[in-house]
Amino acid sequence: MKKFLLLIAVFIFTTGLFAQMPPGAMPGNGAMQAPGNIGHVYGKITDADGKPIGDASVMLMQTKMDTTTKKMKQVLVKGMITKSNGDFNFEELPLMGKLVLKISTTGYKAMEQEVSFMPKRDPAAATTPPAQRPSMPSFDKDLGNIKLTPDAKQLQDVVVTAVSPSVRLSGDKKIFNVEKNIMSAGGTGLDVLRNVPSVNVDIDGNVTMRNSAPQLLIDGRPTTLTIDQVPADAIESVEVITNPSAKYDASGGGAGILNIVLKKNKKTGYNGNLRAGVDKRGAINSGVDFNLRQNKINITAGLNYNQNKSRTTGTTDRINLLDVPQTSVLQNNYNRTQGSFLFGKLGLDYFITNRTTLSISAIKFHGEFNPTDNIDISTDSLYNNAKITSLSQRNTTGTRQFDRLGTVLGF
Repeated sequence: MKKFLLLIAVFIFTTGLFAQMPPGAMPGNGAMQAPGNIGHVYGKITDADGKPIGDASVMLMQTKMDTTTKKMKQVLVKGMITKSNGDFNFEELPLMGKLVLKISTTGYKAMEQEVSFMPKRDPAAATTPPAQRPSMPSFDKDLGNIKLTPDAKQLQDVVVTAVSPSVRLSGDKKIFNVEKNIMSAGGTGLDVLRNVPSVNVDIDGNVTMRNSAPQLLIDGRPTTLTIDQVPADAIESVEVITNPSAKYDASGGGAGILNIVLKKNKKTGYNGNLRAGVDKRGAINSGVDFNLRQNKINITAGLNYNQNKSRTTGTTDRINLLDVPQTSVLQNNYNRTQGSFLFGKLGLDYFITNRTTLSISAIKFHGEFNPTDNIDISTDSLYNNAKITSLSQRNTTGTRQFDRLGTVLGF
């Protein structure tokens, strides 16, 4: 009976030993098999304020030997994207070896953290009683809240440059931007209008819209200047108003209104430019603009000088059939105009608020032209028995001077 009870006690003790062995450990010749993939890692990604970060990339890497290169390298074990509440969860992970958790997302610095299921080795463990030594690995790892640091980077300065469109529609008018039109540089306002659609300029410089002469405005106000007295370099844009509203004077008739908007620089600080040119006949054109903007004060000034050396030739051959005897008239015309004009402007703006400006400006114009006309006329009869021949020549000289001065006060 005693032997039977002793055998039962030994059996129970041996069974208890096997029950205490970690999974995967099998006795036999002192050998241990590798533990199964039963590791579990979970946690939550948050920012510095504790708010969850969703859609963050979380990867578990493990260092292994590359059989090809015989070098150690990191391979991906598992990866996932965090949920909207920042949670991540990895299951069925290997217990042996160290894992590296890598976290990355837009706007935050990348982060790495080592994960190990095996207990840490303590040099003082040799003196620790066996009952107090950690003998079993932890299969679950709660990494808690992992806070990411914002990744703030100072970028280089970005300069955005935009080019104004050549044509803009604004309410009841069409705005044609001619500030950078090189085709009319150095000319007059007539050269500008020749490139504006819906405006006709004939060979004599007459401007029409809808077959009638339009009303001319400068900066939205009536003027005594004609369009050929305004330098092209001083024009920023041309507003074509075919159907004027009630706020405009109706004296322009049904042709509409042409509003010439002059250049005005409002950039902060000191700004200016110089320009000069010459045409194929030696006529000189030049200009200078200056702008000073400090705080609420803006001062603009400009001066333009243009020369005119135009030449016109023409031939007229006419037969008078009703004359007795019939005659032929040959006429040669030669016209030459020389002169120049000076255009100056000065303005002062005071910016009371962002929406209220008090401005005063003045425009001074002086010009002098000397036209010369030479006409040669030859008249011959068509019959030999009644031959009539006459020669005549007409020379015309003149001087045309004009001065304009205008001031505008605006609020």
